[in-house]
Amino acid sequence: MAIAGGGGIAIRAATPEDAAAIAAIYAPHVLVGTASFETEAPDARQMRTRMAASEGLYPWLVATVGGETGGVLGYAYATRFHAREAYRWTVEATIYVADVAQRQGAGRLLYEALIDTLRAQGFTQAIGRIALPNEGSIALHEQVGFRRAGVYREVGYKHGRWIDVGTWQCELNEPSSPPEEPKRFADVGVVRG
Repeated sequence: MAIAGGGGIAIRAATPEDAAAIAAIYAPHVLVGTASFETEAPDARQMRTRMAASEGLYPWLVATVGGETGGVLGYAYATRFHAREAYRWTVEATIYVADVAQRQGAGRLLYEALIDTLRAQGFTQAIGRIALPNEGSIALHEQVGFRRAGVYREVGYKHGRWIDVGTWQCELNEPSSPPEEPKRFADVGVVRG
């Protein structure tokens, strides 16, 4: 799959029809990798449920090759950072890219679109969590504006070993007082640049 330099890559809002492709991209990270601390890979139905749980507020984006109707190369999404109301201007951002699309530009285009969209929505901070070591994910996060915020030591046990989790933080917007409520993704759509 030749996608170097971002040629032919489209970024769009994920739809329920993308759930099977999203589940397929995620499964190896669950079953053999350590990027996810889940131990059972969710199927397409479970992914559709997760997407629907965003209730139009939090974005789910996909990168496709060959135009907007092409195959899904990766996905990125934001979720609530914490359940307590005072955290509602902060999101947790996540990205997964198919193995065949690693280090070919799709991840950066996708993550930049997610960050731009979150900024347009009015969120103030994005938090990324990275199971360590993972130099590729660290590089991607830092390319789009995240900075190291700390490390939780040996907080996950998977595949016979303890794993550290690093936290990266990206300032999306200058916090104001009082802050305006974030706009719904359903009202903003995908923002690029």
